[in-house]
Amino acid sequence: MKSRIVALLCLLMISIPGVAQEINWLSMDEALKLQAENPKKIMMDVYTNWCGPCKMLDRRTFQNADVVEYVNAHYYSVKFDAEGNEGINYQKNYFSNPGFDPAKTRTRNGTHQFTSYLRVSGYPTIVFFDEESNMIVPLTGVLNPQQLELYLKMFKEDLQKEITSEEQFKEYQSGFVPEFEG
Repeated sequence: MKSRIVALLCLLMISIPGVAQEINWLSMDEALKLQAENPKKIMMDVYTNWCGPCKMLDRRTFQNADVVEYVNAHYYSVKFDAEGNEGINYQKNYFSNPGFDPAKTRTRNGTHQFTSYLRVSGYPTIVFFDEESNMIVPLTGVLNPQQLELYLKMFKEDLQKEITSEEQFKEYQSGFVPEFEG
């Protein structure tokens, strides 16, 4: 009996350091309510259940300790299924998915109206919104922690408002020194 307890305690001690922090994911409606009380930018992960690159973004980037800490401190984070059935109230409009088929929840399904409204053209897409819930930009594709860091910090400081050309963005990008671990 003692050996089983010792073995169980050892397993617990080994697994505790492996417990990863997580991003505090919300629905869009929850984020908008919080934003009305305490303005912060919103980072939305637009994904689908069948999307392999979406799963890769979750594993490689959204579980990175630096990303988790930074996003939780400076953004409201939204996880949005681009083909899901969640109703969304956004800027006095209601968005739903009239083509949603419950039998297809694990495969391709109808595209949500909000997905189309945001002009999401592929998955995954990370959409950033300002403190008044206006869309800043959608970024399509898998970003590693350092690539995401560039945008997280740029949008947090509103530096995108000062960047008016592709050359200026390239200059910002080339001068950016990432701090997030890979």
